[in-house]
Amino acid sequence: MKNYLLLSLAMLLAMPVFADKTPVPSEAPKSYEAECASCHLAYPPGLLSQKNWQNIMGGLGKHFGTDASLDAKSQAEITTWLVKNAASKYKYSALAPDNRISKSAWFIKEHDEVRAEVWKRPSVKSAANCMACHKDAASGGFNEKNIQVPPQ
Repeated sequence: MKNYLLLSLAMLLAMPVFADKTPVPSEAPKSYEAECASCHLAYPPGLLSQKNWQNIMGGLGKHFGTDASLDAKSQAEITTWLVKNAASKYKYSALAPDNRISKSAWFIKEHDEVRAEVWKRPSVKSAANCMACHKDAASGGFNEKNIQVPPQ
């Protein structure tokens, strides 16, 4: 019984560590990094629902104000991978308005203490620029202990 309690306590203490890590699965197609990360962070697919990724990949001609069209093979390969690795936890799997991570309920809740002026700083630019504050974002690290909000 004592070992069970110790194991339970250890698992509870470790939960925040796991919750703050949303890695990009290692089997990401090369086209994902080459195409998507050439303009922005290669967002971990687990931050959006399957439907959000399908919507995004189906509308690359008007990708948040930019033509991000791809050849059919790359588009199919990336779409399949994103959908396969999309959010499975309820927290992330709810449909995000306008297919934007920054408009999802979990994102808004996690960032409710961030003042509006922070998003407008030249070093941040927008809520979509995760790497401005989350130094480990490229590897899927979003732990609050590793946040460094850039000065004005």
